[in-house]
Amino acid sequence: MTDQARDPEARPRVLSGIQPTADSFHLGNYLGALRNWVAMQRDYETFYTIVDLHAITVPQDPEVLAANTRVSFAQTLAAGVDPERSAVFVQSHVPEHTQLAWVLMCLTGFGEASRMTQFKDKAGKSGTANASVGLFTYPILQAADILLYQATKVPVGADQRQHLELTRDLAGRFNSRFGDTFVVPEPHVLADAAKVLDLSDPTAKMSKSTPAGCVFLLEEPKRITKKIKSAVTDSEAVIRYDPQRQPGVANLLEILSALQGEAIDDLVEGYSGVLYGTLKGDVAEAVVAFAEPFAQRTREYLEDPAELDRLMAVGAQKARAVAADTLQTVYRRIGFVPAG
Repeated sequence: MTDQARDPEARPRVLSGIQPTADSFHLGNYLGALRNWVAMQRDYETFYTIVDLHAITVPQDPEVLAANTRVSFAQTLAAGVDPERSAVFVQSHVPEHTQLAWVLMCLTGFGEASRMTQFKDKAGKSGTANASVGLFTYPILQAADILLYQATKVPVGADQRQHLELTRDLAGRFNSRFGDTFVVPEPHVLADAAKVLDLSDPTAKMSKSTPAGCVFLLEEPKRITKKIKSAVTDSEAVIRYDPQRQPGVANLLEILSALQGEAIDDLVEGYSGVLYGTLKGDVAEAVVAFAEPFAQRTREYLEDPAELDRLMAVGAQKARAVAADTLQTVYRRIGFVPAG
């Protein structure tokens, strides 16, 4: 195995990424992922990437993709990810990702790749016949993302567990054929990750694809407030935490609890006899209190493009220092002749 895998004193490594497919992160991105990225910097050696290679598995406007990648990088820093403590980088700046992905593709059976259930979901209404090969194989690129850094832990949601299992299978297969090379990663379940639901349809996850019910962190505060005050609740007019019977109210309580660090039971007790309008107003106030300074920090990064480029380069250099070592070992073990 690599030095990272053998060294018992090394901090465990974590790899996670986010796609640059919107011009603003939304509240679910922050409460479900980015907030935990910041916390994990204390105990782990962290690698965080803007996965622009994954973004092009579906059609993208080149100018929009470039702009969104820069905005996503700036927002990651604005959320509190520290480029001194973490390797924060753009995926395409580290060519080892695609190089390792090809090796792993050659170890993956077609039937095995076909069983990845998200392919059909992501292909959408156009169907799999019109989907790109890149969309079909992106779980293998995702495996390469993880294995390049010998990540011991991977933060995952329920929709990514199948892909992590593929990663584990490929790591074990490579190790069996060519000798111990990869750490076989474990899922890192985030106990305090909030599942933020759509404000207009609290039975669905908050998503940029339904903007009416999605709180974008770079939106104007007035627009954020209007969306939250228009959130779907119910006719019971009693504030309780019951995700099955009152998903809209439960969603608002989840958001407020996550932002204020107050237990949901305590919040419910404090809202005894209070109408929904008060709860919505408090949630709107808490979200705006976070979003305004977040947006300001993001603007400050974007207003200094030279510094942003420098930080991207620093992050890529940190990532490549690890990725290149892994790829060199992989190439040697599969029999590639060294260049030069």
